[in-house]
Amino acid sequence: MARFAMLIDASRCTGCNACRIACQMQWQLPPARYYNRLEHNEKGTYPNTKWEITPIQCMHCDNPPCRDVCPTGATYKRTDGLVLIDGKKCIGCKYCMVACPYGVRQINDDGIPEKCRFCAEYIIEGKMPPCVSTCMNEVRIFGDLDDPESKISKLMARKAVYQLLPEKGTRPRIFYVRK
Repeated sequence: MARFAMLIDASRCTGCNACRIACQMQWQLPPARYYNRLEHNEKGTYPNTKWEITPIQCMHCDNPPCRDVCPTGATYKRTDGLVLIDGKKCIGCKYCMVACPYGVRQINDDGIPEKCRFCAEYIIEGKMPPCVSTCMNEVRIFGDLDDPESKISKLMARKAVYQLLPEKGTRPRIFYVRK
């Protein structure tokens, strides 16, 4: 069974938002709704400052707090690592939104707190999520961590990586390249 994850090299990100726009176009989201975002932070002390851009989306955690608080089981985790939502079971309580330390859920027109789903429909067909295939700078690498020949496995074997908010114990499936 595959164990899907994403590696993000934020140092390669130019802030063009192609990843966000590709996702919005694919899922026909209105401009104010998005499943991934770019956080811009100023680092350093004047006059030696620079912008640091960090792509953020659902982390598809191994220990997802959104799943644990869902009273109906609408949020669930597949064996391949994807954290998904069954809209038919969702009652719109928004507990998942409160539990997520990454703030990645967006309410859709039906009142369901949607989020990135790693484009489950695509990866089953062997395709890349649009946020990955659209990026001109190869900021995002998606693949199977259980496949030692996959690009993500090879890169993670030679690069120092980290995860966001490790103190939360969520064990995200999105890894970032340490600078």
